[in-house]
Amino acid sequence: MFKLVLRNLSSHPIRSGITAVSVGVALFLVCVLTSIVTTLQSGLAAASSTRLVVMSSISLFVDIPLSYQEKIARVEGIANVVKWQWFGGYYKSQDNFFGQFAVDPERMFEVYPEVKVDEETKRKFLTQRNACIVGWQLAAEFPEWQQTGKIPITGALFPHPSGQAWDFELAGVYRSEAANFDNRTMFFRWDLFEETLKAAGQDPGVGVYVMSVEPGADIESMRAQIEGLFENGPATVRCDTESEFTRQFVSMLGDIPMFLGWIGAGVLVAILLGAVNAMLMAGREQTHDIGILKALGFDDATAFGVLITQSLVLCLTGGAFGIALAYVLEQPIALAIGSAFPGFFIQSSTYIGAGVASLVVGLAAGAIPAWNALRANCVEALRAKGA
Repeated sequence: MFKLVLRNLSSHPIRSGITAVSVGVALFLVCVLTSIVTTLQSGLAAASSTRLVVMSSISLFVDIPLSYQEKIARVEGIANVVKWQWFGGYYKSQDNFFGQFAVDPERMFEVYPEVKVDEETKRKFLTQRNACIVGWQLAAEFPEWQQTGKIPITGALFPHPSGQAWDFELAGVYRSEAANFDNRTMFFRWDLFEETLKAAGQDPGVGVYVMSVEPGADIESMRAQIEGLFENGPATVRCDTESEFTRQFVSMLGDIPMFLGWIGAGVLVAILLGAVNAMLMAGREQTHDIGILKALGFDDATAFGVLITQSLVLCLTGGAFGIALAYVLEQPIALAIGSAFPGFFIQSSTYIGAGVASLVVGLAAGAIPAWNALRANCVEALRAKGA
């Protein structure tokens, strides 16, 4: 029977090929769309509920005073405080967009133990005034940085007083396995940022403060206490857990999971209709062959099996192609969309789901022609014109 299935498929190679490739491309898109959603969900799940984030109560884009750090650090239960300031620069061209932050170098590693660097990188970052570290995905995107050790960044929000680019020395590359920490970001020293701006007569503010808390600390009490410290100004603040802060930040993008879900569902329905159409054509063309099979003594189940197996071979082959394509292109896609969806990856469950989807599409697409073959009358089938 399997030889007959292969002969039928090879009799129309263009149609069979287009159908299989269409199924593969559709499942590739479903893998990517699903992975964007799971990446966002993984980031939310990985965000710490024992780290606190302090930002302006007005907007994330409003700075808070530098003097707040010392007061926050004195709150009982706070283990450490690191300040972050969005730099908003670009490398050579504005098309080269990625995050850059001025941070306290020592405190950053203490607050974020998931950020891994080798000892030499850490030593340079802690001791060299214009040193910076970059995530491994960003380093892969700009390999010339590791060759020259130089990263000139043009400050869009904070132009250098000299009118030239800010010159940074690459201390090394960091890697984080945590889904909530982006591997496509650059971090440089706060003291360089502050001193450079003060020399030009500017007083830098802080975008957010991130605090690690001591074990057993009362998070809700600390949040209320920190907000109360600054309720009379000069700038009121909002204090949230990192997980809540991340959730609110993702919500600014809109209901992306639902939007992508509808797109993925539309893609699957479209490819199902395409596969059904291809199999209906195959069923009509093979009616005479089905009649011959029954005349030779093959039972109805065999006729059913020929058509359903054809559909499964087409869709499973296409599914394997789509899964392989997603696997091969996972890292290039992660680099391409890293600025919008940091930490993109395709979970094993997504590959399994794509395989199951190809199986379901194959069964659904072949069901009608296989049922018709099952019910076909031998004499009437023999009267049909052969393919």
